[in-house]
Amino acid sequence: MTLSNSDRTNALILVSDVDGTMEETRKIAADFLATSDLELFDLIFKDIDLLFRGQYPGYRSSNTKYHDFEHTISVVLATARLIHGCGVDGLRFQPRDILLTLIASLLHDVGLIQEKDDQEGSGAKYTVGHEERSITFLKEYLPHKGFAAAEIETCANFIRCTILSLPPAEVPFPLPAHRNLGYIVGTADLLAQMADRFYLEKLLLLYKEFEEARLPGFDSELELLQKTKAFFEIVAQKRLNDDLGGVCQHMRSHFKQWRSIDADLYAESITNHITYLESLTEKCGNSLDCYLDNLRRGGIVKKRQDD
Repeated sequence: MTLSNSDRTNALILVSDVDGTMEETRKIAADFLATSDLELFDLIFKDIDLLFRGQYPGYRSSNTKYHDFEHTISVVLATARLIHGCGVDGLRFQPRDILLTLIASLLHDVGLIQEKDDQEGSGAKYTVGHEERSITFLKEYLPHKGFAAAEIETCANFIRCTILSLPPAEVPFPLPAHRNLGYIVGTADLLAQMADRFYLEKLLLLYKEFEEARLPGFDSELELLQKTKAFFEIVAQKRLNDDLGGVCQHMRSHFKQWRSIDADLYAESITNHITYLESLTEKCGNSLDCYLDNLRRGGIVKKRQDD
């Protein structure tokens, strides 16, 4: 099947379409979850939606512009797609473990949300170590939803697979199936970010988070833009293909079976971003204004300039 660029974008689903993203996720999840598990996931999703909105007891609303609720649900969808693709390719998982995997993807960044009495700065200050903060929330929250201690620890380890500084092989998984599911969560986190239609524009928002967190290595928005290609080639590709077991290869099987599209639309989108970024690097050199003039999707640059 030959698709136009707009058709391919629609097949990925724009992350700003929260309802569409979650509807697609639920349709895929219904392939391998019982109705009771789907209902439990829906209940947990509603709680986390409230958490991000600042309507969950004890917490402020999410105020990180890059790691926001749109990012979270895009990771949940990518997780469901990878699980489905694995199934198409013959890798089967227990329904309860799949539910835990979807929950981990939903909770993986809640550690960036501040508690009510934390009024200093934004949640971005927790960038380093936010995964363990997410796990702290998970361990307080999931017992009330009927999950056993061993299940909660497995779910926590799924989240640890999103820590870029932690080699995934060091995350303890007694069962190979659990390791594969953890690798799916780590893979989905990377793919969902870098395949986002507005990824290049959102790098400007990511820089603001890095700046508040005082993360070394990026002294300006320009430097982050200029280093992104190297991040993809040196860090992301190695992590996806080697450290996370290459589970990303199953995304193509998902699209082929689910949408009759024989292509990995995530990989295509990421390649397009990097190719365009290369052209900007050649065109713009060290001119941030030149980059900004050529990054126009989503009105993100304009909003950044108006803020």
